[in-house]
Amino acid sequence: MTQAGTTGPEELTLAAEFDAPTRADWQQLVAGVLKKSGALPEGFTGDPESLLTSRTYDGIEIQPLYTAEDEAPPAGFPGLSPFVRGAKPEGAVGTGWDVRVLHAHPDPAVTNKAVLADLEHGANSVWLRVGGDALPVDKLADALNEVYADLAPVVLEAGEQYEAAANALLEVLAEKNVPDSEVVGTIGADPITLRARTGKAHETAKAAALAARLAPKYPKLRTIVVDGLPYHEAGGSDAQELGAAIAAGVAYLRALTEAGLSVDEAAAQLEFRFAATADQFLTIAKLRAARRIWSRVAEVAGAAPHGMKQHAVTSTAMLTQRDPWVNMLRTTVACFAAGVGGADAVTVLPFDAAIGQPDVFSRRIARNTQAILLEESKLSGVIDPAGGSWYVENLTDALANAAWREFTELERQGGIEAALESGALGERLAATWAERSKRLATRKDPITGVSEFPDLAEKPVERPPLPSTVDGGGLPKVRYAQEFESLRDRSDAHLAATGERPKVFLATLGPLASHTARAMFTSNLLQAGGIEPVNPGAVEDPVAAFRESGATVACLCGSDKSYAAQANDVAAGLREAGAKTVLLAGKPAESYRGISGYAYTGCDALAVLTSTLETLGVK
Repeated sequence: MTQAGTTGPEELTLAAEFDAPTRADWQQLVAGVLKKSGALPEGFTGDPESLLTSRTYDGIEIQPLYTAEDEAPPAGFPGLSPFVRGAKPEGAVGTGWDVRVLHAHPDPAVTNKAVLADLEHGANSVWLRVGGDALPVDKLADALNEVYADLAPVVLEAGEQYEAAANALLEVLAEKNVPDSEVVGTIGADPITLRARTGKAHETAKAAALAARLAPKYPKLRTIVVDGLPYHEAGGSDAQELGAAIAAGVAYLRALTEAGLSVDEAAAQLEFRFAATADQFLTIAKLRAARRIWSRVAEVAGAAPHGMKQHAVTSTAMLTQRDPWVNMLRTTVACFAAGVGGADAVTVLPFDAAIGQPDVFSRRIARNTQAILLEESKLSGVIDPAGGSWYVENLTDALANAAWREFTELERQGGIEAALESGALGERLAATWAERSKRLATRKDPITGVSEFPDLAEKPVERPPLPSTVDGGGLPKVRYAQEFESLRDRSDAHLAATGERPKVFLATLGPLASHTARAMFTSNLLQAGGIEPVNPGAVEDPVAAFRESGATVACLCGSDKSYAAQANDVAAGLREAGAKTVLLAGKPAESYRGISGYAYTGCDALAVLTSTLETLGVK
C-alpha cells in the first residue's frame, strides 16, 4: 500500500491491533477448556499440553501444537534427493496419480467386463490377481480382451505362478502389437511376500533371473514388487511396515545384482506397495519417509539418485464387514492421504472388499472416489501440498528414523528372509498387534459403526468370497474390527435360533437428566456386542420394570449421587427379581455391593460384552 503524497510503500501488518499471542496464552486457554470438560485433574500444576500428547505404535510423540520452533531436517526439493517431497519435480500436476483398480474374479468374462468398465470411467491401470483360486493364468488373454494394454499398464499378482503369468502377459501384449520397448506394467514377482504369506521359503534368485532376462528386452517393464502389506495386515506399525519393505528391497537389490544387473538397473525393477489408512497424517508421513529411506539405501548401494516407485493401497485391516458403508469414508481419507503423500499409483478398495467380491456399485464408488479427489477437489494440482507443515515434516522425520531402526534390526538378524524364517519378525508384529488389540478392546481406537455407534437393525451385506493367489500359513491377516464383529455374529446366530436378540435391562436411577448420559453410553456399548438395550426411561420402580422386561441381566444407569443413595438396594432387588448379573454404568467403587461388572469410558469393552453374552447363554 502507498499513502498519498509518498513514494515508498507502507508496511501492512495484519492483526496489528491485537497483542501477539504467546504459547503461554494458548496453554492457559487449553487449561480452561480441559477444566470445564473435567479432563484436568484436581490440583494439576503441570503443562496442560502433556494431557493432550499421544503416542503412535512406534512410540512417536504427537504434540497438540506445532510451530516454527519445531524444526525438522530439510526436506529438499520435489524430484531431487532425498525425494521426500516427491519422485518427480512436477509432482502429479497435469497428469494426476495413476488410478489403479484391482480385479480378482476367477471368471475371465466377468473380469473383462469389469476391467473395461473401470478403464472407460477413469481408471488408468489394472491390477490383476491370477493363479491360485483367482483368475487362471491361461485365461489372461480373455480377461484383457479389447484392453489397450499400451495405454493401460497391467500389474500382476500371481503368487508362485509369476513366471508363467509373465509369459502369458507378454504373449498377450505381443498379439496386441505393443512394441517391446513400449511395454509397461509390473510382473509382480515377490518371493519374499510369498514367504511372509505362506511361511514357506521361496527363492529370490528365481525372480532375479526372470528380471535379468526381461530387463534388456523390456526396458519400461518392472518385474519385482516389494510389498509392505503383509506386515501392515499382520497388525504391524507404520515403521515396521516400512522397515520390512526396505529390508525386502535391499534383499532384492542383492539378488538382482548377483543375477547380472547393475545397481541402477536393479533399482529400476522394483515397485513398492504400501498401505494407506484413515490416519491421514501418518499415511502422508509414511510415503514421504519411505522415499527418504530408499534414497539413502540407493546412495549407499552406489545407484544414481532416483525416486521410489510407490503404489498405495487402502488398508484392508481398517475395513469393516459391519456397517461397511462407513468404509467409503475411510477409503476417501486414505486416498486423500496417499495422493498428498506423493504415491505414484493409488488403489481404492471397494467398501465391501472385507466381505467378498465387490459388486458394480461398490467398484463405481471406489473409482469415483479418486475421480472426485483428482478432478473436482484438484488434489493433484499442487506439488507436495503437505510440504512445510511443521507437523508433517516432524512426523516424517520421526517415522523415517523409527523405520530405519526397524530396517537395521532386520539386517542385523541376517535380513528379512532370516527374520521371517526365525519368527523374530512375526514376534515383533504380534507384539504390536497385542498392543493395538488392547486399544481396540477399550475403544481408545474407536471403529465407527462397529465398536462405536453400531446399528443393530442393519442387514448384513453378503458377497461371494474373494479369491486369493496364495494359501495361508505365514503371517496372520487381521482386521481391526474382527473381535467386535465376532460378537455381532454370535448375536445374529442367537437371533436366528431363538427369534430374539440377547438383551440387557437398563435400570435407570433418578430423574431423566441424571441418567440419560450413562444410559446412552451403555446402550451404545451393548449394541457393539449385538446386545439389545431395554431402556424404559425414568421409572419409579426399576425392579418392577425389570421383571416385566423378561431380561436376565441388568445395568444400573444414573449419577454418582443416585448410586450413593440407591445402587445397593436396587442391585439387591434386581438379583431377587432374577437378575443373573447386575452391571453398573460408571467406574468401580468399594461402596457398591452386588455389582458384577462396570461399564465406563476406557473399560475393556470386549471383556464386558463377552462375559455378558456368556451370562445370557449366547454361544
